[in-house]
Amino acid sequence: MKIRSAYTNKSWLMPSSISSTASGEKKSDRDEAKEQIHRSLAEIVRCQNLIVLSGLGTSLCLIDDSAPPKRKAPTMPDLWGRVKAAYESGDESQWKELLESVRHTTGNENIEELLSACKIAENFLRDGELKRLQAFIQLAETEIRTAVNFLKSADSLPVHGAFLQRIARRSSGKSRAKIFTTNYDLCFEHAAKAGRFVVIDGFSPTLPPTFDPVYFTYDIVRRGSEGDASAFIPNVFHLYKLHGSIDWERCAGDIEKKHDTDKPLLIYPRSSKYEQAFSQPYLEMIAALQSALREPNTGLLIVGFGFNDNHIAEPILSAIRSNLGLKVVIVDPALVKSVDAHKHVADGGDKNDLNEDDEQTGNLGTARTNAYLYKIMSLMDQGDARLTFLNGTFEDVAREVPDMAAETDLEKHMLRMRVIEGDTP
Repeated sequence: MKIRSAYTNKSWLMPSSISSTASGEKKSDRDEAKEQIHRSLAEIVRCQNLIVLSGLGTSLCLIDDSAPPKRKAPTMPDLWGRVKAAYESGDESQWKELLESVRHTTGNENIEELLSACKIAENFLRDGELKRLQAFIQLAETEIRTAVNFLKSADSLPVHGAFLQRIARRSSGKSRAKIFTTNYDLCFEHAAKAGRFVVIDGFSPTLPPTFDPVYFTYDIVRRGSEGDASAFIPNVFHLYKLHGSIDWERCAGDIEKKHDTDKPLLIYPRSSKYEQAFSQPYLEMIAALQSALREPNTGLLIVGFGFNDNHIAEPILSAIRSNLGLKVVIVDPALVKSVDAHKHVADGGDKNDLNEDDEQTGNLGTARTNAYLYKIMSLMDQGDARLTFLNGTFEDVAREVPDMAAETDLEKHMLRMRVIEGDTP
């Protein structure tokens, strides 16, 4: 994991434990990069309001047991390959004819742009061509639904569980942690179930669970056995699914949770998702994100989100500009791409050089190629101490986020008691 902030002099710093191992140097007592990583994450967790925005990157840690092992969650290229294979059925000419009919550039393997072109083509194609296009759109959406419904009840989610342990166990004096996700899958729900967390997701506790935004304003307390004394229970967080979920279904005007539904309520990857995001229930989710970003003393942790959705990236950038009480940490393994760290240092190179983007070969990370991330990095390099980039994965940040709740007096006492009982002869 590398870090870039207002304190790194416009460069990326890497913990010396990594580079020292490669070069044979003795690990220094003070690791500036590691200290800054811990400090930036601790500041986020300590904020009165904690927001987590998660994208596809938080689901890529799930690996199946096949040989060789494969990711369970599909990437955008995976969806392209899956839809293409299903539509071709051994006849490659069908695929070429489809691309030509919707004016999609050959060689551009972007499923979002293809489905966007298909949506536009529905307005000018007629008769047989229109029917074939509509059949393709239905097939593509079916393949996407099948691909994103990858999670099995027996699947273990240790990374998600560890992450929830660190961000969802907050003191009663702080607001409940809010997780906003663009993913359709049920990873956070399953991890919450395994860890005995309570998820407030806007659905009623009745059967069938029915969506109503008023449930986001409710909380859960434990009433005392005597009198009216009550206290907020721990291990509760809010979950907002910005693009829908594979277990949501629209039924007679209501939105209900239904497992194994064949008509899930999703915003499919296409340009029209901006307009769809301002219809229910997505409007409530987006409004909640915008409102949360405006609160003072707020920490925003963004993990695995590539800033490719304008309707989400724009409110974030706007909040950064206007809310001086907002601290932001962005975590993504593609932020910077540079020469191999271990080889560079082992060959006698300066470890500070390896932190710069390899501009001569055009091997640039998204911190430079994405317009939103580049603006944020520019603010950071001009001295904005509220902003931090961490070039790493969801697994990395799940290990590095400090477990603030474990520092309470009660848990320290319980740990001491277990040690004493274990040492008793």
